Amino acid sequence: MEDIEILNLWKSYDKKIEQSLSLNRKNAEEITKIKVSSLLSSMKPLKIFAIFVGLVWVGLGGGIIINLFLFDFATISKFFLISAGIQVLLTAIALVIYFYQLVLIHQVDLGRPVLEAQRRLSSLKSSTLWTARILFLQLPLWTTFYLSESVFINGNTILLVVQGSVTVSFTFISVWLFLNIKYENRNKKWFRLIFDGKEWTPMLQSMEMLSQIDKYETS
Repeated sequence: MEDIEILNLWKSYDKKIEQSLSLNRKNAEEITKIKVSSLLSSMKPLKIFAIFVGLVWVGLGGGIIINLFLFDFATISKFFLISAGIQVLLTAIALVIYFYQLVLIHQVDLGRPVLEAQRRLSSLKSSTLWTARILFLQLPLWTTFYLSESVFINGNTILLVVQGSVTVSFTFISVWLFLNIKYENRNKKWFRLIFDGKEWTPMLQSMEMLSQIDKYETS
């Protein structure tokens, strides 16, 4: 009789331990979700600010370019027109991606399967990298927008060589960054120098925490 009572007591104790572990796991999962939600929310202000600045830049820049193209095309420097036009276009593309990222952050629903949230964060990661690639393509344009045709007709040879060297250097850097800004390089110093901050770090932390939640649910 005593053996049966001891066995039942042991089973009861074992059941309580399982319930306690399950409760602790559930609490840890809920706390992790709250942290993920907080991290994602911390990304919104910077993106909203970037969208605001970008809209102002595209609106003013686009207006000036259109006005010059329509009413002053004969006298305006074509270097300025082309450089500024491409800059505004690239900024507009980045703006669209920023809007898309805000939608992704808003659509991350931690009450639904973790895999869905992980997919949205993966899209957020990819779009963040693409935004940086696109914006860095503007680098050489900052070395050409102030040029005019007269510089090449009447310009000093030394100044032309310096100008060419600067433009080629900036072009090389922009192309190199465009090709090398990818997730596999995230641990390199130059990558961390560019990306460490509110647009990148919270996202990586969120991805890591969602991975932990996935382990809780599958364990």
